[in-house]
Amino acid sequence: MRNGAVYSEEKTSTQQQEVESVEEDTLSKGKLMPSPSERRKMDLSWCAPDTCMTGELREQVVGQHNNILFNHPATGQVTYQWADSDNLPTPKVLILVKQNDDDLLRTAADVVKDLISFDDIKILVTPEVSAKFSHYYDVDNQKILLFDPKPVPGFGGNHLPSDSLQYASYEDLNEVENIDHENEDGPDLICTLGGDGLLMYASNLFAGPCPPILCISAGSLGFLTPFSRCEMVDAIRISLGLPAKEEKSDNRENEKAWLEEPSLKLPGQGPDVQGRDEQNSLGKEGSTKVKFGANNLICLSMRMRLDCRVFNKEGVVRARFNVLNEVVIDRGSSPYLAALECFCDDVHLTTVQADGVIFSTPTGSTAYSMAAGGSVVHPAVPCILVTPICPHVLSFRSMVFPDHVVLRCYVPDDARSDAAVAFDGKHRRELHRGDSVQIQMSAYPVPTINRRDHSSDWLSSLKRNFNFNTRARQLPLN
Repeated sequence: MRNGAVYSEEKTSTQQQEVESVEEDTLSKGKLMPSPSERRKMDLSWCAPDTCMTGELREQVVGQHNNILFNHPATGQVTYQWADSDNLPTPKVLILVKQNDDDLLRTAADVVKDLISFDDIKILVTPEVSAKFSHYYDVDNQKILLFDPKPVPGFGGNHLPSDSLQYASYEDLNEVENIDHENEDGPDLICTLGGDGLLMYASNLFAGPCPPILCISAGSLGFLTPFSRCEMVDAIRISLGLPAKEEKSDNRENEKAWLEEPSLKLPGQGPDVQGRDEQNSLGKEGSTKVKFGANNLICLSMRMRLDCRVFNKEGVVRARFNVLNEVVIDRGSSPYLAALECFCDDVHLTTVQADGVIFSTPTGSTAYSMAAGGSVVHPAVPCILVTPICPHVLSFRSMVFPDHVVLRCYVPDDARSDAAVAFDGKHRRELHRGDSVQIQMSAYPVPTINRRDHSSDWLSSLKRNFNFNTRARQLPLN
């Protein structure tokens, strides 16, 4: 035992000498010994192809052990309200009416007569509609402003080679154009009286920044139009932050379907903050009030658009469009399959041998993409859908990409024939061998006003228009 104790004492003395030697060496070098519990701190950044950002990210590093957590969801319900301020210009609303429909034109004329009786709203219509209002419905043209749409620089399908046309590079396509879109004659609100096609027409008119759009249902399907015609006047006023006008309604039965739909319950609110509760919406003498939003907050669906550019073989931009639904590349009039080489962020994705391929937004996921077998996507999901049209292999399935990627498809030189491309079903043009189409998220969304919120309106449209997952209820076992 004595020998063991002596050995232990000698070992302890040797260890102390080693520790003192290390401490002296550390102090001589001006360094402090880290605590065994301390770790290196991890820093996160968000990177695009051309830049990286730090700061308030969704991903947060918490604690000493570098725990990575989500700080908040990637998306949420967007709302807006108008700030109270004096000495501001009178708000303007642009009213777009479905063409070749006399009944809707008469409805729009009645609405305009009602709106111009107030002094707090200015009405904008196209010259053609203004002339018909004056000729057929005796609407005072002196109180109506004419809307003359102006082309947005950089957008359109008539780009010709010139000294001002730059060769596009990858970095150029990821920065917002420095174009002055300030237009004092532009509207504060757009009201469409028609169907879903009229919403796409409004999107085409405002290729750049687009004001909120109030969609009135007067078409065949009405998937994106949550408001009825009898609500048009009050809905316009509420959307502009003005008090609604109480109107008597003789058609309460037609309103019953809207009155019975559930209301929106935002966090921290009571049971009736949105929707149209029958007891609260129906006032004295049978008057109806349009009620949507919560505490002057109006819900919006920020509908993503795709920035699509057509390049020729030399890499020059020949056309550029912002599409709300989809861009379709197909074989056109050729009897052969379309042959396309597709890339994602300059990484080869696949070789398409099919009738075509659809690049769709979440809004367009219930259009051509759904008919071709693509997934149905919530409008708030930031993504790009790629759906093949009649592919020649069974393994080519629909894919969903995040909104930050840049997709590109070109017609190879050894393709049997040319291809064709269409943007929201319009502006169809040929794609020759060597031509390419580049698709990415547009910086300019289309904000549409919700009746309740983006989820309630979307699910109601799925059930009402597509009979989504509707079948007879299975009987119980007993």
